[in-house]
Amino acid sequence: MRAAVHLCAAALALAGTSAALAEPAPAPPPWTGVYQPQGVDEIGLWGEDDESERKLAASPHIIRDEKLLAYLNDVLCRTVGADRCQAARIYVIRDPAFNATMSPNGTMRVYSGLLLRVRSEAELASVLGHEFGHFERRHSLDDFKRRRSSGDILAWASVLAATVATREAYNATTNLRYEIYGSLFRYSRDQEREADLLGLGYLNESALPPQAASQVWENLMGEIEASSVARGLRKPKFDAIAFTASHPPNGERAGYLADLANPEGAFRDDGAERYRAALADWIPVFLDDQIKRNDFGGSEYIITSLATPGWTAELWFARGELFRTRGAPRDLVHAAEFYREAIALQAGHPGAYRGLGLALLKTGKTSEGQAALTTYLDLEPEAHDAALIRLMLPKEDAQ
Repeated sequence: MRAAVHLCAAALALAGTSAALAEPAPAPPPWTGVYQPQGVDEIGLWGEDDESERKLAASPHIIRDEKLLAYLNDVLCRTVGADRCQAARIYVIRDPAFNATMSPNGTMRVYSGLLLRVRSEAELASVLGHEFGHFERRHSLDDFKRRRSSGDILAWASVLAATVATREAYNATTNLRYEIYGSLFRYSRDQEREADLLGLGYLNESALPPQAASQVWENLMGEIEASSVARGLRKPKFDAIAFTASHPPNGERAGYLADLANPEGAFRDDGAERYRAALADWIPVFLDDQIKRNDFGGSEYIITSLATPGWTAELWFARGELFRTRGAPRDLVHAAEFYREAIALQAGHPGAYRGLGLALLKTGKTSEGQAALTTYLDLEPEAHDAALIRLMLPKEDAQ
């Protein structure tokens, strides 16, 4: 009960002007075990989630890497505690979007786009803890009940309005509809804030720095801004709340998460090196998926952010692919430069030779391009596009 009071007090601090003076987010309440559905409606909702999980487990979009799953589960357990994490079953979905969800039955979905964007165990833990906070507070169930009751009210209001059939009744029904929709969106935003606070409470009590929670949203705002600039759009407003927004503004979240992080945890090990090692085999795959989204600014931001500890052959290669894909003349010149950087770090990188060859051919440097493509085929004679590449070479070299 005391933890719930502290959590409410922290939430109130977010709405005031003294958020910076608020105490750190409180520790989570004692774990009472997994909630069991009560009544027909809840049992039905859990049944739908069970069926959804069965389909998810058989989906071709699931990444079935036992080592990766064990690592993610370990981070979750170190975040929320060994007793809580037993209630979750993690699935990694190969999807470049920044997202994660958790269902009432304990199914946690982690998108590959999230794994590409977070930079450390601490940042990953902040998102996993947030999703577990939704689960622990049973937000999906509360949202289901609220939407159902709101739908009942609107249905009866429509019946009464049709019975009266006056302009005043029509206007009253319309106003009621907007009020109910607005309350649902506000309720969703409040749930997100509560999950943020509970997730931050897990981090405050963990061995990871809670300041990482704010950094996740700072990074995301940087990516969104870079994407907008590259598209020639106006700089986004990160403090504006749309009527239909289901989440608080990114700027607001970054602010209160920073304010409520325990300052004593700022110098804890964030696990960045362990995270890079655990994701090393998958980052090139996730980068390729990201580049295919046709978001030059956002992808460039992600690549350069990943290179903060130092450039690798795979990051130079990904940057070359990004610029070559956009394909403007100046992009092709830069792409060739980036591929050469990748080759300098890894002489036998077949993809870099392929990209270099294609970029050089498009800039009119035929002989150099063909030489790079020949090296590519020497390194990958059974490449999926070997027949197509040979068409670009002189006949004597294409044999």
